[in-house]
Parts: sequence; C-alpha cells; structure tokens
Amino acid sequence: MPPLVVMLLWGVLWGDRTVLIVLGWYFIVFGLQIISESVALRQLQNVVWVMVPYIYLPYRFWQLYEGLTLLDSTSELQWVRYVLIFELVMWIVNYAIDVSQLPRLFRWEVQPNDAS
Repeated sequence: MPPLVVMLLWGVLWGDRTVLIVLGWYFIVFGLQIISESVALRQLQNVVWVMVPYIYLPYRFWQLYEGLTLLDSTSELQWVRYVLIFELVMWIVNYAIDVSQLPRLFRWEVQPNDAS
C-alpha cells in the first residue's frame, strides 16, 4: 500500500516523472507476478504455484535498488527513498520466510545425521 500512495502523491499529483517511472514498473511487474501465480494455480492445481515468486522477487530486489539509485537525495524525495528502502527490506524478509518454508511445503524429509 505505501508504494501506491507514494506513486499517486509524488508521481501523479505532484508530477515527479522519476517516481512515476520507478513505481509504475514496480506495479506492472507485481501485476504480472499475480497473474502468473493465478494461472499456475489454475493450470497445475498443486503447490508448484508458490514457486512463481522465486522468479519475480530477485528482479523486484534489483528494481527497488535501481529505483533508489535513480532518485536523487533531494529533501522532497527523501520519503520516497524511505518507502523504497522499506519495501526492499520487506521483500527480502518475505523471500527468506518463503525459502524457509519450502521443506515443510514440499514435505521434504530430513535425514538424521549418523554420528557413528
């Protein structure tokens, strides 16, 4: 929700083209991810659809990082930078949580170590 508010305020209302470009592409890729997940869920009807974010999240990390480099550190854009940093941290944590859940999701068996 914060990126949408930032895009509408700084990008649309206040006319900052850089913010509009950075967050516009962010939402386009986010929409493609949702569509891909929906199609994979309907077509495959198993847990494989949860693998779709692994394709999009590394690109989203890069996209947010590039957005930070495109926005200069002027005072009026500082809040936009904070939102991008927050989003980057949030998606990295989300990715780590997703990866940690893979063994349980796919019911991978853990073999005990044989200490002998």
